[in-house]
Amino acid sequence: MIDLRPFASLGAANHGWLDARHHFSFASYLDPSRMGWGAIRVWNDDTIAGGSGFPPHPHSDMEIVTFVRSGAISHRDSLGNEGRTAAGDVQVMSAGSGITHAEFNREDEATTLFQIWILPDRRGGDPQWGQREFPRSDRSGAFTILASGEAKRNDALEIRADARVAAATLGAGQTARWNTDPARHQYLVAPKGRITVNRKPAEPRDGIAVTGEDELIVEALDDAEIVLVDAR
Repeated sequence: MIDLRPFASLGAANHGWLDARHHFSFASYLDPSRMGWGAIRVWNDDTIAGGSGFPPHPHSDMEIVTFVRSGAISHRDSLGNEGRTAAGDVQVMSAGSGITHAEFNREDEATTLFQIWILPDRRGGDPQWGQREFPRSDRSGAFTILASGEAKRNDALEIRADARVAAATLGAGQTARWNTDPARHQYLVAPKGRITVNRKPAEPRDGIAVTGEDELIVEALDDAEIVLVDAR
């Protein structure tokens, strides 16, 4: 099954400093048919104005992956971690038994990012945070795994979930393949460029929910970037 979710159909909240689109029910946006996809609970498409951001707030029992599309986001948490994640790079936070963090755009320009939440395999545990640069050239023409429950095996950032977060950069006419298990759930968004997934077309920033497939063939109709989560 491949379910296309057009960008115009997503939940929306514009707070002035934050313009957010919600692929799944989140905060004041509630759609009983979009409560998650497998272990994927949240996928927010956020635009954060320069000099603004999320003040300190708590989380527990969630794997939070931030994929920065443009600009940069600066992180600080109750464990003393601090870091700046720039366009094309990724940060992950395992909230575990509980952590408080703040995320600010300290740049002069707007920052755009995907904020992805994945349910952990187990509750509790010590919270942790990590960040890494992923040059776009390294994922040219094929998917590169950015975060994974098998981080050591995949040379990726570690998350505590049976899931993989991947990205690919494709030129117009190029294809990338993703092998999976039909019992798993995939969710894809192309922040840039029109694509097809197993011949089903999607516009930029549309959501594509997939299950029951053992292979995904993603073709770029324009120069495109694709972010994919494969989860239980």
